Amino acid sequence: MEKIPMTIEGFNNLESELKNLKSVERPAVIAAIAEARGHGDLSENAEYSAARERQSFIEGRIKELEAALSIAQIIDPKSLSGDIVKFGATVIIVDEEDDEEMKFQIVGQYESNADGGKISITAPIARALIGKSVGDTVEVQTPKGRRHYEILMVMYQ
Repeated sequence: MEKIPMTIEGFNNLESELKNLKSVERPAVIAAIAEARGHGDLSENAEYSAARERQSFIEGRIKELEAALSIAQIIDPKSLSGDIVKFGATVIIVDEEDDEEMKFQIVGQYESNADGGKISITAPIARALIGKSVGDTVEVQTPKGRRHYEILMVMYQ
């Protein structure tokens, strides 16, 4: 089975979400289903249908998180160094066309959050950057077309 790279922070966040789903969300939805059953005819009971749908989502997410955590390969970015882009690196790049600078950390697929400055290692820009070093230029196909980025800085924090 292939390991999933993950930062310590990402692993801890997934564990917290799993704990919350099991100890808070699951019991709450079970109580909601029991209450909805008490309202009578289940075939026309919107509360019951909504609670069952929520329960299905919660159970699916629990299975997904348990599977991901069981094959996680925890990588501590603080233990890495150098100017070559690897998993966990925080990278500053500049778009060579419009001089727009971007800063983000390359993380695992379960912890990515573009708004939070974390992109998945499976994202096209991350794949293009892996193995490159400061001063290199990479070409990436984006929704805006082909873009060229220069790597300004690589940090491991």
